[in-house]
Amino acid sequence: MSGDAYDFNNTETRAVVNFFFLQGKAPKEIQAILTETLGEHTPSYVTVKNFLAQFKRGDFSTCDAPRPGRPKTMTTLEIIDQFHELVFEDRRISAKSIAEQLSISREPVGSIIHEDLDMSKLSAKWVPKCLNADQKRQRCQSSGQILDFFFLRDPNDFLSRLVAMDETCLYHSDPETKQQSME
Repeated sequence: MSGDAYDFNNTETRAVVNFFFLQGKAPKEIQAILTETLGEHTPSYVTVKNFLAQFKRGDFSTCDAPRPGRPKTMTTLEIIDQFHELVFEDRRISAKSIAEQLSISREPVGSIIHEDLDMSKLSAKWVPKCLNADQKRQRCQSSGQILDFFFLRDPNDFLSRLVAMDETCLYHSDPETKQQSME
C-alpha cells in the first residue's frame, strides 16, 4: 500500500502504534514503518512517542479523551433563522438568554446579531440598523422617478394612482423619560 492510497485518521494511527507497541518495537522502528507505509501522511515522531507513553501508562484507548467545556458550534442558516425568530418575538431578549436557548456559545451571538442580522441594541431593544448612504440614495432616486412618472401624467389624480409599500413597519412613540423608552 502506498502513502497516496490511504490516509490514517488519529484513531487508526493509534491502533497501529498500539499493535507495534505490543510487539515490543522501539519508537524509531515504528516511525520508520509508518513513514514507509504512509509517506507524507505519517504522524510526527513526537506524536508516535506520545502514543507510546500513553500505552506505557496502561491507557490503551485509541479514541481521543473528552475535553471539558461546551463544544464550539458553527453558525448555520438554521441557527440564524432560530435566532431571528427569538429576537423578533422579544426584542428585549439578552444575548446570554439567546445563547442559552439555542445551546450555542456566547461568542457567535454578537457576530450573528451584528453581521448576519445587521441589528444593533437601541434603548434595550434589538433594532435593524439604519440604511447606508448608497441605499438612501437609491431610495431617493426611486421615489423621485415614481413622483415624476405619476405626477406629470395627471397632477389632480396623483394620490389615487400611487400605491407605496415598504418592507418595514414603523411605530411612532415619543417617550418622555428613559423608563418609558425602555418599555
